[in-house]
Amino acid sequence: MAANRIIPPEPQQVEPQPVVDSSNLELEQEQRRERRYKGTIWAGSVAQITIGVAVVLAICYLAKLVLVTLLVSVLIAFMLEPIVSVLQRVRVPRSAGALIAVLVLLAVCWGASYFFYSRAVSFAHEMPRYSQKIRGMIGPFTQRTSDLKRTTEQILPGETQQAKKAVPVRVESSGGSDFLTKNIGTVTEVVLTITFIPFLVYFMLSWQEHARTKSVQLFRPEHRTTAYVTLGQISLMMKSFIAGNFIIGVFMSVASMAVFGMLGLPYFYFLGVISGFLSLMPYLGVILAVIPPLAAGLGSVKDTGLIIIVATVLTLHLFSMNVLYPKVIGKRLQLNPLLVTISLLLWGWIWGALGLILAVPIMGVVKIVCDHISALHPIGEWMGD
Repeated sequence: MAANRIIPPEPQQVEPQPVVDSSNLELEQEQRRERRYKGTIWAGSVAQITIGVAVVLAICYLAKLVLVTLLVSVLIAFMLEPIVSVLQRVRVPRSAGALIAVLVLLAVCWGASYFFYSRAVSFAHEMPRYSQKIRGMIGPFTQRTSDLKRTTEQILPGETQQAKKAVPVRVESSGGSDFLTKNIGTVTEVVLTITFIPFLVYFMLSWQEHARTKSVQLFRPEHRTTAYVTLGQISLMMKSFIAGNFIIGVFMSVASMAVFGMLGLPYFYFLGVISGFLSLMPYLGVILAVIPPLAAGLGSVKDTGLIIIVATVLTLHLFSMNVLYPKVIGKRLQLNPLLVTISLLLWGWIWGALGLILAVPIMGVVKIVCDHISALHPIGEWMGD
C-alpha cells in the first residue's frame, strides 16, 4: 500500500501581476494627444504661412505698378520730410510746407532733366568722332576673327562649303506700328501712374501725423505702444537708409569727378555724378556705372586711361559696399548678406530694376516688424547679421 501511495503535485508559484496605475496611463495618453495636436497645429501653421507668402508675392507681382508707385512715393516723402520740418520751425503750416517741398522737388527734377538732356545731346553730336576710335580698337579683334575663319576653312573645307551654299533667310519687320500697338497701353499706364507720385507725396507729408495716429489706433489698446514704437523705428530706418545712400553717392560722385577730371574726360562732372549714384545699385551698379565714362573715354583718353577708369569705378564700388555701406547704413538695417542677396534676387525678379532699389528697405521693414512680434522673433533673429 505504501508503494502505491500517490504523491500530490507541488503547488506552482504564480508571479504577481504588476498593478497598472490608471492615472499614469491616462496621463500618457493625454500627452500623446497633446503631441499630436501640437504637430497638427504646427503643420497647419506652416501651410498657412506658405499660402500667405505665396498670395502676397502673387499680389506684389500682379499689382507691381501700383505698389512700386506707393513705395517710391514713400521714399520721396522721407527725402522731403527734413524740408517740411525746417519750414514748420519757421511757423509755416505743414500743408504749405509739403506743397513747397513738392514744388522744389519738381523744379529740381526739371532742372536736372534739362541739364542731363543738353549734355546727352552734346555727347551724341560727338559720337561720330568717338566711333573712329572704337573702330580702331575693334580692328585688331576683327582681323583676328578673319584669320581664324580662314584657318577653319583650310582645316574643314567641306563644312565651310556647305555653309556658303546655305540660303540665307531674311525676316522683314512689318514696321513700328505693331510695336507701338503692343506697348502703347503699358507706356500710358506708366505715365499715368507716375503723375500720381507728386500728389501721393504731398498727402503723405501733409497727413503724416494723422496717418501715424490712426494707424496705431487700428491695433488693440494693449498692442498700441508696440505698434507706435515699431512705426518709429521704421521711420528712423528709412531716414538712415536715404541719408546714408545720399552721403555715399555724393562721396563716390566727388571721387569719380576728380579722377575723370584728371584724365581729361569731357563732361567729367556730368559723368561723375551718373557713375557715382549708379554704383549704389547692388551687383549691377558697377556695370552700369562704368559704361558712361568708358564710352566717353574711348575718344579722348589712351588705353591706360581706360584701365584707370574701370579700376576707379570698381575700387569705389567695392569700398562703398564693403566699408562705407556697413558703417553708415548697416547699423540701422542689421540684415545678413545672405538675406540681402536673396531679397535682391526675389524683388529684382518681381519688380525689375526698381525691385533692386527697394529690396533692402523692404526687408529692413520686415525685420523690424518681426523683432517686435514675439511669435516672429526667430525669423527676425535669422534675418539679422
